[in-house]
Amino acid sequence: MSEIEFFPEKYYKTHLLTLIKLALAEDGQDLTSNYLFSNSKLGVAHIISKQTGIIAGLPLLQFILKQNQSDLKLTFLVKEGQKIFPKTKIVKISGPVKEILAYERIFLNFLSHLSGIATLTSHYVEKVSPYNVILLDTRKTLPGHRVLEKYAVRVGGGQNHRLNLEEMLMLKDNHLIAYPSIKQAVQKLRTQITHCPPIEVECSTLSQVKEAVESKVNRIMLDNMSPDLAQKALQLIPSHIETEISGNITLQNIEAYAYLRPNYISVGQITHSATSLDLSLKIGDLNE
Repeated sequence: MSEIEFFPEKYYKTHLLTLIKLALAEDGQDLTSNYLFSNSKLGVAHIISKQTGIIAGLPLLQFILKQNQSDLKLTFLVKEGQKIFPKTKIVKISGPVKEILAYERIFLNFLSHLSGIATLTSHYVEKVSPYNVILLDTRKTLPGHRVLEKYAVRVGGGQNHRLNLEEMLMLKDNHLIAYPSIKQAVQKLRTQITHCPPIEVECSTLSQVKEAVESKVNRIMLDNMSPDLAQKALQLIPSHIETEISGNITLQNIEAYAYLRPNYISVGQITHSATSLDLSLKIGDLNE
């Protein structure tokens, strides 16, 4: 994977660079290493997996070093998106010991978090792939981390829902409480917004589904419906309108929804509830 192909440049320059600077600022100066080791003290370290999972975030490590003009050299021993196992050596890091230790926790925090998301995503993808259903993420991401977390979803085999509120317009339940008419809301959006983005409507009842179909929206989301109700709703939606199922989807029930063959199933858990993959960094060879 080429360097930092997360999203268009406008996203990672404004968000990702800020996040990296914040991560470095949080740690401050590594006084322990600065006073113990000279600049000439060189070493080699490895990032090692302690669990089975999908590795994600390797291009980010190189990007971090490039932005900070570091003298460290990274050698990737596995490929981005590869399945790794306990004791797998993932990255070889060579250079000044003080720099290795200064970047240790930042590297591990990013890599562990993103690999956890990619790993959980891969488990969901495995469940839906026999049904040709696409797994989507949501905007349920850590503030400031969205570009990275949605990237990790793609590494794990999923696809991204909208990155922000501008890429797709969505009439959600709270919109429809305050503006009850789906038809009027859709018409107003398409009339008033120049180059109107695709419109999706979140439906929890069959009557809402019918109104959304009549409004000729681009996608209909079936929200928090049982499999039986979702099946009835899907029968009402013509093939030219995309379909999405969402709401309380778990690894235990996703296959029952995938069996209905919507176009998409979106799952918030793959970002907001993913457990970090357990990784460690160990220094090996040392020399002056």
